[in-house]
Amino acid sequence: MSGNENLLELRDVAKTYGEHQVQALKHVNLVVRKGSFACLMGQSGCGKSTLLNIIAGLDTPSSGSVVFDGIDMSALKDEEVTRIRGEKIGFVFQFFNLLSTLTVEENVSLPLELTTNLSHKARRAKVLEMLERVGMQNRIDFFPAQLSGGEMQRVAIARALVHSPRLLVADEPTGNLDSANGTMVLDLLKELNSDLGQTIVMATHSQEAGSCGDSMILMKDGAIVSQTSTRAGSD
Repeated sequence: MSGNENLLELRDVAKTYGEHQVQALKHVNLVVRKGSFACLMGQSGCGKSTLLNIIAGLDTPSSGSVVFDGIDMSALKDEEVTRIRGEKIGFVFQFFNLLSTLTVEENVSLPLELTTNLSHKARRAKVLEMLERVGMQNRIDFFPAQLSGGEMQRVAIARALVHSPRLLVADEPTGNLDSANGTMVLDLLKELNSDLGQTIVMATHSQEAGSCGDSMILMKDGAIVSQTSTRAGSD
């Protein structure tokens, strides 16, 4: 795979809300290359979450286009967007969003049950492989309430990646963790990016977290105001 291939392109994307046409995003242009790790930075209300939702196919732009994996998402019907999102995008959230009535194994298996026709044996093998990758193989029968915050986030990352998505979208993944667990989660994301070539777009308030990727994208008042490389040797 060429490092110059683009996985995601936002072209002049804008988003307005309500009868007063409040502008959440203003003419955003962004390119995310395959295998890269892009960090969105900015104060609350700057448009990070809106931009992430549009990148992930959870929301649609008021104008402009989003091209994901060579497909113009704005030209698709809702059910087609939902299918692509389920098959090709993984999500990690600040508050984990694990289902409290399911075990660790069952939580991580859920995307495979929803998006594949794999047998139970094949699903379980993929789940156990991913849980080992994030260091949670000894917690498969635990419920979320029996885990620490850092453990829950590692399970959430395993769930997000178990179906081998093209893109991982992470919204403040360390925002609800103490510094030690936050560092552990960031180290895991960096490892997944460097070892597996996983493409990641992460929104964060943290300067430390924002320096983990290939590029730091600073947002203000709904617009991208700068984009800088944060790794030596990155293009």
